[in-house]
Amino acid sequence: MRISPDELIFWQYGFIKFNATIVYTWGLMLVMAVGSKIVTDKLSTGLKRSRWQNILEIIVTSILKQIDDVGLDKPRKYLGFLGTLFLFIAVANLCIIIPGYEPPTGSLSTTAALALCVFVAVPLFGIEEQGVGYYLRSYTEPTIIMLPFNIISELSRTMSLAIRLFGNIMSGTMIVAILLTIAPFIFPELMIALGLLIGMVQAYIFSILATVYITAATRTSKSRRETGE
Repeated sequence: MRISPDELIFWQYGFIKFNATIVYTWGLMLVMAVGSKIVTDKLSTGLKRSRWQNILEIIVTSILKQIDDVGLDKPRKYLGFLGTLFLFIAVANLCIIIPGYEPPTGSLSTTAALALCVFVAVPLFGIEEQGVGYYLRSYTEPTIIMLPFNIISELSRTMSLAIRLFGNIMSGTMIVAILLTIAPFIFPELMIALGLLIGMVQAYIFSILATVYITAATRTSKSRRETGE
């Protein structure tokens, strides 16, 4: 039983290798890019709309509502980043119904890359909203003593994001594989449904946590504007 798709090597030359994580990640991005192009190529503003446009509008509206519920102003500003995170993780895990496919989110390298995206995006959004000076000053609030603790918090939550997603996806995949090995004729459909549910839940949790971190980075600016500082 493979613990990670990293262990499945398709091609290798010396230290250069293409494993399942790389192949499935790039294949997934290609499919999503082509799919989004096809769906958005013929959008309609009239009453007659395609089924795919209706699905797209439902997804976008739901993501915008979640961003707004968490407390971010101007949800559309963050839709591109947070929506992409959610859709990538969700689609990566929904594709487990394809025979031979292994979700790239079962690799720590993939989850670490996603967590690093959040790690970089949080200060970028915070600086854009507050300015460099105000954002950096937030690390020393309420006192300068908090500076190292706030820095450690930034690093630890990034690690937590990566390990949480990797651990949950890997454990879910292993549970499904074990049960299918024990009773292959009883559990297949049930286990596939369980895997799909786990993938969607993890996509939701990851994107919500990213939204919360961005909200925390931009909230100080809003508070200062309200108090007139």
